[in-house]
Amino acid sequence: MKTGRTGAVAAIAGAAVVLSTFTAPAAQAADTGISVSRIVINGGKSVIVGTSDEKAPSVTFRITLPAGYSTADPLAYDAHPFLYHGTTAAKGADAGGLYMAGYTCYETSTRIADCEGELTIDPRYDLDSNSDATTWKIGVAAKLWKADGQLKAGEYTTAPGGVKVKRWAKATADASPEPVTKGRTITVTGRLTRADWVKHTYTGYAGKPVSLQFRKAGSSVYSTVKTATSSSTGSLKTTVKATVDGYWRWSFGGSSTSGTAAAAGDFVDVR
Repeated sequence: MKTGRTGAVAAIAGAAVVLSTFTAPAAQAADTGISVSRIVINGGKSVIVGTSDEKAPSVTFRITLPAGYSTADPLAYDAHPFLYHGTTAAKGADAGGLYMAGYTCYETSTRIADCEGELTIDPRYDLDSNSDATTWKIGVAAKLWKADGQLKAGEYTTAPGGVKVKRWAKATADASPEPVTKGRTITVTGRLTRADWVKHTYTGYAGKPVSLQFRKAGSSVYSTVKTATSSSTGSLKTTVKATVDGYWRWSFGGSSTSGTAAAAGDFVDVR
């Protein structure tokens, strides 16, 4: 049976409501007895975020309710994962976490439901520092409600594991001269940049190894020819011999804080 977390009920999982609910007096903070397990965010992969496009990584998890509560009564409880910084889940949530806009649950028994939803990450509002490119902890916000709609118990807890949030990277490539005589030297330039969450633009990524790759005309496979290091502004430059028609590009393998990047291939006609 499906237990709804859509429409008005879904708003319970939103960041604003979660934060306002858990600013209740300390006397109301108590163990709910709710267990949230089997949490998987973005399929276990890093979340790569640019400067403007909102990201919605998937979230799946299981809710197990305490005795006396039933998944058939979704208005009596609420529990969901979120991402945070900080020493504790409660402090991390107060400092600004990454939350779900809503989720849907499917009953597997009277006290167990498997749930799915999406986090909402808008880099213009949710990521205000480049140090946010790190491993975020997984927190769980849980609440139990009385029959009159008042909060009975609420808590923040920490779940195992974490999620890497990385800065989107881009690469460009330009090979010249075009066309070129067979055996002559061509120069391949380009630039490696990545999202800056403070300036909301892409800035040069310095000091990183970037592979120069070539794909022969008629082939679909790129092969690495040599490696160059990006300059202080992210610029790339090297020279190679031109032997056959094909496409040249720069390819970056990513880092602990930034995603991978590959430029569109620039075709060189060899005559």
